[in-house]
Amino acid sequence: MSKLGIILLIVLAVLLVAFIVLVIVGNRLKKKQDEQQAQIDAAKQTMTMLIIDKKKMKLKDAPLPKIVLEQTPKMMRNSKVPIVKVKVGPKVTSMMADPKVFEKLPVKATIQAEVSGIYITGIKSVRGGAKTEEEPKKKGLKKLFSRKKK
Repeated sequence: MSKLGIILLIVLAVLLVAFIVLVIVGNRLKKKQDEQQAQIDAAKQTMTMLIIDKKKMKLKDAPLPKIVLEQTPKMMRNSKVPIVKVKVGPKVTSMMADPKVFEKLPVKATIQAEVSGIYITGIKSVRGGAKTEEEPKKKGLKKLFSRKKK
């Protein structure tokens, strides 16, 4: 075998090992995520709340309880998370929201939301007929490249 053939075999073997390791790690992370989602769903309850403000801010700068910051891995403390300031009954608190839900939350409106601890997982209803943003329709390639005839 030539040197080129040997080098190619070694590179192929390393890539194969890396692929197998990534599959194993991915499966473990998927299992862990499924377990966490099951815990969130088990603790979920519906609450009526008034959304005062919403913004994305760094976890260490967010007005959340100190125990939340202590339990967060150090690598994640600098990442931006969706924070929502809400009024539940007479109490004003800050909560985290699911990124998909955060985009749909109306500001200065009363909603019924599914909450698990301090984490908003879903929206049940919006009171007052506030608009929830609809997903824009996707344009196909045919419409993109065709010209409008007048």
